[in-house]
Amino acid sequence: MEIRYPSGPDDVRQFDTARLRSQFLVETLFQPDRVNAVYTHHDRVVIAGAVPTLGRSLVLPTFDPLRSEHFMQRREAGVVNIGEPGAVTVDGQKFELGHYDCVYIGQGARDVVFHHPGRYYLVSATAHESHPTTSVTPADSDITRLGSAEGSNDRTIHRYIHAGGIRSCQLVLGVTVLEPGSMWNTMPCHTHDRRTEIYLYFDLEPDHRVVHLMGKPDETRNLIVASEQAVISPSWSVHCGFGTRRYAFVWAMAGENQAFDDMDHVAIPDMR
Repeated sequence: MEIRYPSGPDDVRQFDTARLRSQFLVETLFQPDRVNAVYTHHDRVVIAGAVPTLGRSLVLPTFDPLRSEHFMQRREAGVVNIGEPGAVTVDGQKFELGHYDCVYIGQGARDVVFHHPGRYYLVSATAHESHPTTSVTPADSDITRLGSAEGSNDRTIHRYIHAGGIRSCQLVLGVTVLEPGSMWNTMPCHTHDRRTEIYLYFDLEPDHRVVHLMGKPDETRNLIVASEQAVISPSWSVHCGFGTRRYAFVWAMAGENQAFDDMDHVAIPDMR
Protein backbone atom coordinates (compact mmCIF):
# COMPACT_ATOMS: atom_id res chain seq x y z
CA MET A 1 0.00 0.00 0.00
CA GLU A 2 1.39 3.35 -1.08
CA ILE A 3 0.56 6.42 0.99
CA ARG A 4 -0.14 9.81 -0.62
CA TYR A 5 -0.55 13.00 1.36
CA PRO A 6 -2.78 15.97 0.48
CA SER A 7 -1.69 18.91 -1.66
CA GLY A 8 -3.39 22.29 -1.91
CA PRO A 9 -3.67 24.63 -4.89
CA ASP A 10 -0.80 26.80 -3.65
CA ASP A 11 1.45 23.73 -3.59
CA VAL A 12 0.43 22.56 -7.05
CA ARG A 13 1.34 25.94 -8.53
CA GLN A 14 5.00 25.01 -7.94
CA PHE A 15 4.86 21.42 -9.26
CA ASP A 16 6.68 20.32 -12.39
CA THR A 17 5.30 17.49 -14.53
CA ALA A 18 7.04 14.71 -12.60
CA ARG A 19 5.83 15.99 -9.22
CA LEU A 20 2.29 16.50 -10.50
CA ARG A 21 2.18 12.93 -11.79
CA SER A 22 3.67 11.43 -8.64
CA GLN A 23 1.15 13.28 -6.48
CA PHE A 24 -2.10 12.70 -8.38
CA LEU A 25 -1.61 9.97 -11.03
CA VAL A 26 -1.62 6.26 -10.15
CA GLU A 27 0.14 4.52 -13.03
CA THR A 28 0.70 0.87 -12.04
CA LEU A 29 -2.33 -0.21 -10.05
CA PHE A 30 -2.94 -3.46 -11.95
CA GLN A 31 -0.21 -6.09 -11.63
CA PRO A 32 -0.55 -9.89 -12.16
CA ASP A 33 -1.14 -11.91 -8.99
CA ARG A 34 -1.11 -8.89 -6.72
CA VAL A 35 -3.47 -6.57 -4.90
CA ASN A 36 -1.88 -3.12 -5.23
CA ALA A 37 -3.33 -0.27 -3.21
CA VAL A 38 -2.95 3.49 -2.78
CA TYR A 39 -4.14 5.30 0.34
CA THR A 40 -4.76 9.00 -0.25
CA HIS A 41 -5.29 11.30 2.70
CA HIS A 42 -7.75 13.26 0.56
CA ASP A 43 -10.87 12.05 2.41
CA ARG A 44 -8.92 8.86 3.33
CA VAL A 45 -9.93 7.04 0.17
CA VAL A 46 -8.21 3.78 -0.77
CA ILE A 47 -8.05 2.47 -4.33
CA ALA A 48 -6.74 -0.95 -5.31
CA GLY A 49 -6.29 -3.18 -8.34
CA ALA A 50 -6.50 -6.98 -8.24
CA VAL A 51 -5.44 -9.19 -11.16
CA PRO A 52 -5.65 -12.93 -10.40
CA THR A 53 -4.08 -15.14 -13.05
CA LEU A 54 -5.19 -18.56 -14.32
CA GLY A 55 -5.85 -21.02 -11.53
CA ARG A 56 -5.36 -18.46 -8.77
CA SER A 57 -7.49 -16.25 -6.58
CA LEU A 58 -6.43 -13.19 -4.62
CA VAL A 59 -7.50 -12.32 -1.09
CA LEU A 60 -7.98 -8.66 -0.16
CA PRO A 61 -5.26 -8.22 2.47
CA THR A 62 -5.28 -6.27 5.70
CA PHE A 63 -2.79 -3.52 4.87
CA ASP A 64 -0.78 -2.45 7.90
CA PRO A 65 -1.38 1.34 7.46
CA LEU A 66 -5.10 0.76 8.10
CA ARG A 67 -4.38 -0.60 11.60
CA SER A 68 -7.41 -2.84 11.44
CA GLU A 69 -8.15 -6.52 12.00
CA HIS A 70 -9.39 -6.83 8.42
CA PHE A 71 -9.69 -4.42 5.50
CA MET A 72 -13.43 -3.81 5.81
CA GLN A 73 -13.51 -3.43 9.60
CA ARG A 74 -14.06 0.35 9.40
CA ARG A 75 -14.56 0.67 5.64
CA GLU A 76 -16.95 0.08 2.77
CA ALA A 77 -15.95 -0.53 -0.85
CA GLY A 78 -17.15 -0.70 -4.41
CA VAL A 79 -15.54 -3.13 -6.87
CA VAL A 80 -15.91 -2.79 -10.65
CA ASN A 81 -14.72 -5.49 -13.03
CA ILE A 82 -12.94 -3.77 -15.93
CA GLY A 83 -11.80 -7.03 -17.53
CA GLU A 84 -13.24 -10.35 -18.64
CA PRO A 85 -16.19 -11.85 -16.73
CA GLY A 86 -15.11 -12.99 -13.29
CA ALA A 87 -16.35 -13.25 -9.72
CA VAL A 88 -15.80 -11.83 -6.25
CA THR A 89 -16.60 -13.77 -3.08
CA VAL A 90 -17.59 -11.84 0.03
CA ASP A 91 -17.83 -13.87 3.25
CA GLY A 92 -18.61 -17.00 1.23
CA GLN A 93 -21.19 -15.42 -1.09
CA LYS A 94 -20.09 -15.40 -4.71
CA PHE A 95 -20.96 -12.51 -7.02
CA GLU A 96 -20.50 -13.08 -10.75
CA LEU A 97 -19.27 -9.89 -12.38
CA GLY A 98 -19.26 -9.17 -16.11
CA HIS A 99 -17.44 -6.30 -17.77
CA TYR A 100 -18.59 -3.01 -16.11
CA ASP A 101 -20.48 -4.90 -13.36
CA CYS A 102 -20.12 -3.68 -9.77
CA VAL A 103 -20.40 -5.14 -6.28
CA TYR A 104 -20.76 -2.98 -3.19
CA ILE A 105 -19.17 -4.47 -0.06
CA GLY A 106 -20.58 -3.25 3.22
CA GLN A 107 -18.61 -2.25 6.29
CA GLY A 108 -17.73 -5.25 8.47
CA ALA A 109 -17.28 -7.88 5.75
CA ARG A 110 -14.30 -10.07 6.63
CA ASP A 111 -13.23 -12.15 3.64
CA VAL A 112 -13.04 -10.70 0.13
CA VAL A 113 -11.63 -12.90 -2.66
CA PHE A 114 -11.05 -11.99 -6.31
CA HIS A 115 -11.29 -14.88 -8.79
CA HIS A 116 -9.74 -15.40 -12.22
CA PRO A 117 -10.52 -14.19 -14.83
CA GLY A 118 -11.29 -10.51 -14.36
CA ARG A 119 -9.49 -7.27 -13.55
CA TYR A 120 -10.92 -5.75 -10.43
CA TYR A 121 -10.83 -2.10 -9.40
CA LEU A 122 -11.69 -1.35 -5.76
CA VAL A 123 -12.54 2.03 -4.22
CA SER A 124 -12.96 2.23 -0.45
CA ALA A 125 -14.03 4.94 1.97
CA THR A 126 -14.30 4.98 5.73
CA ALA A 127 -17.71 3.96 7.09
CA HIS A 128 -19.48 4.21 10.44
CA GLU A 129 -22.50 2.12 9.46
CA SER A 130 -23.01 -1.11 7.54
CA HIS A 131 -25.13 -1.68 4.44
CA PRO A 132 -25.82 -4.99 2.65
CA THR A 133 -23.33 -6.28 0.13
CA THR A 134 -25.07 -5.97 -3.25
CA SER A 135 -24.16 -6.33 -6.93
CA VAL A 136 -25.46 -4.37 -9.93
CA THR A 137 -25.10 -4.50 -13.70
CA PRO A 138 -25.10 -1.53 -16.09
CA ALA A 139 -28.58 -2.48 -17.31
CA ASP A 140 -29.93 -2.31 -13.75
CA SER A 141 -28.20 0.94 -12.84
CA ASP A 142 -29.55 4.48 -12.78
CA ILE A 143 -28.82 5.49 -16.39
CA THR A 144 -28.41 9.05 -17.65
CA ARG A 145 -27.54 10.03 -21.21
CA LEU A 146 -25.65 13.32 -21.50
CA GLY A 147 -23.90 15.39 -24.14
CA SER A 148 -24.12 15.18 -27.90
CA ALA A 149 -22.16 14.10 -30.95
CA GLU A 150 -21.84 17.76 -31.92
CA GLY A 151 -20.05 18.47 -28.65
CA SER A 152 -17.89 15.31 -28.91
CA ASN A 153 -19.24 14.26 -25.51
CA ASP A 154 -22.10 11.83 -26.18
CA ARG A 155 -21.90 9.62 -23.11
CA THR A 156 -23.89 7.34 -20.81
CA ILE A 157 -23.59 7.60 -17.04
CA HIS A 158 -24.30 4.49 -14.96
CA ARG A 159 -24.81 5.35 -11.31
CA TYR A 160 -24.27 2.29 -9.11
CA ILE A 161 -23.66 3.35 -5.52
CA HIS A 162 -25.66 6.48 -4.66
CA ALA A 163 -28.56 7.70 -2.58
CA GLY A 164 -31.14 6.37 -5.06
CA GLY A 165 -29.36 3.08 -5.83
CA ILE A 166 -27.13 0.81 -3.79
CA ARG A 167 -27.05 2.35 -0.33
CA SER A 168 -23.74 3.17 1.33
CA CYS A 169 -22.42 5.18 4.25
CA GLN A 170 -20.61 7.80 2.17
CA LEU A 171 -19.26 6.18 -1.01
CA VAL A 172 -20.70 7.24 -4.40
CA LEU A 173 -19.59 5.36 -7.52
CA GLY A 174 -20.49 4.78 -11.15
CA VAL A 175 -19.18 4.25 -14.67
CA THR A 176 -19.31 6.65 -17.62
CA VAL A 177 -19.04 5.24 -21.15
CA LEU A 178 -18.37 7.49 -24.14
CA GLU A 179 -19.84 6.73 -27.55
CA PRO A 180 -17.55 6.19 -30.56
CA GLY A 181 -16.54 9.58 -31.93
CA SER A 182 -16.92 11.29 -28.56
CA MET A 183 -13.88 12.20 -26.49
CA TRP A 184 -14.77 14.92 -23.96
CA ASN A 185 -15.96 14.02 -20.46
CA THR A 186 -17.46 16.31 -17.82
CA MET A 187 -17.36 19.44 -19.95
CA PRO A 188 -18.47 22.02 -18.91
CA CYS A 189 -16.55 21.01 -15.81
CA HIS A 190 -17.16 21.59 -12.12
CA THR A 191 -15.71 21.31 -8.65
CA HIS A 192 -17.34 20.02 -5.47
CA ASP A 193 -15.47 21.31 -2.47
CA ARG A 194 -17.16 18.78 -0.23
CA ARG A 195 -15.92 15.55 -1.86
CA THR A 196 -12.76 14.00 -3.25
CA GLU A 197 -13.27 12.27 -6.61
CA ILE A 198 -11.12 9.64 -8.28
CA TYR A 199 -11.24 8.75 -11.96
CA LEU A 200 -10.02 5.41 -13.33
CA TYR A 201 -9.77 5.51 -17.13
CA PHE A 202 -10.05 2.22 -19.01
CA ASP A 203 -11.19 0.59 -22.28
CA LEU A 204 -8.62 2.71 -24.13
CA GLU A 205 -6.23 1.19 -26.67
CA PRO A 206 -2.58 0.97 -25.48
CA ASP A 207 -1.31 3.60 -27.93
CA HIS A 208 -3.96 6.18 -26.98
CA ARG A 209 -4.25 8.58 -24.06
CA VAL A 210 -6.62 10.86 -22.17
CA VAL A 211 -5.58 14.43 -21.36
CA HIS A 212 -7.03 14.95 -17.89
CA LEU A 213 -7.44 18.55 -16.73
CA MET A 214 -7.12 19.34 -13.04
CA GLY A 215 -6.36 22.31 -10.79
CA LYS A 216 -8.21 25.50 -9.93
CA PRO A 217 -10.57 26.56 -12.73
CA ASP A 218 -8.51 29.66 -13.48
CA GLU A 219 -5.15 27.85 -13.28
CA THR A 220 -5.47 24.36 -14.76
CA ARG A 221 -2.80 21.70 -15.19
CA ASN A 222 -2.91 18.52 -17.29
CA LEU A 223 -2.02 14.88 -16.84
CA ILE A 224 -1.48 12.52 -19.79
CA VAL A 225 -3.23 9.31 -18.72
CA ALA A 226 -3.10 5.79 -20.18
CA SER A 227 -5.72 3.07 -19.87
CA GLU A 228 -6.14 1.59 -16.38
CA GLN A 229 -4.51 4.57 -14.70
CA ALA A 230 -6.26 6.58 -11.99
CA VAL A 231 -6.32 10.29 -11.15
CA ILE A 232 -6.86 11.54 -7.60
CA SER A 233 -8.92 14.72 -7.87
CA PRO A 234 -8.95 16.86 -4.70
CA SER A 235 -12.12 18.65 -3.71
CA TRP A 236 -10.76 22.02 -4.87
CA SER A 237 -9.85 20.78 -8.35
CA VAL A 238 -11.77 20.57 -11.60
CA HIS A 239 -11.82 17.17 -13.30
CA CYS A 240 -12.48 16.70 -16.98
CA GLY A 241 -10.66 15.29 -19.96
CA PHE A 242 -10.30 14.67 -23.67
CA GLY A 243 -9.20 11.39 -25.20
CA THR A 244 -7.51 10.55 -28.48
CA ARG A 245 -10.18 7.80 -28.76
CA ARG A 246 -13.38 6.95 -26.95
CA TYR A 247 -12.96 5.36 -23.51
CA ALA A 248 -14.76 4.65 -20.26
CA PHE A 249 -14.01 5.62 -16.69
CA VAL A 250 -15.03 4.71 -13.17
CA TRP A 251 -15.77 7.76 -11.04
CA ALA A 252 -15.97 7.52 -7.28
CA MET A 253 -16.48 10.11 -4.56
CA ALA A 254 -16.32 10.32 -0.79
CA GLY A 255 -16.58 13.21 1.62
CA GLU A 256 -19.18 15.51 3.13
CA ASN A 257 -22.31 14.22 1.35
CA GLN A 258 -23.70 11.84 -1.27
CA ALA A 259 -25.56 14.40 -3.38
CA PHE A 260 -24.55 13.63 -6.98
CA ASP A 261 -25.56 17.10 -8.18
CA ASP A 262 -23.79 19.00 -5.38
CA MET A 263 -21.30 20.67 -7.70
CA ASP A 264 -20.03 24.14 -8.49
CA HIS A 265 -20.22 24.55 -12.26
CA VAL A 266 -17.47 26.31 -14.19
CA ALA A 267 -18.35 28.04 -17.46
CA ILE A 268 -16.04 27.16 -20.33
CA PRO A 269 -15.03 30.82 -20.96
CA ASP A 270 -13.95 31.12 -17.32
CA MET A 271 -11.34 28.36 -17.57
CA ARG A 272 -7.68 29.23 -17.82
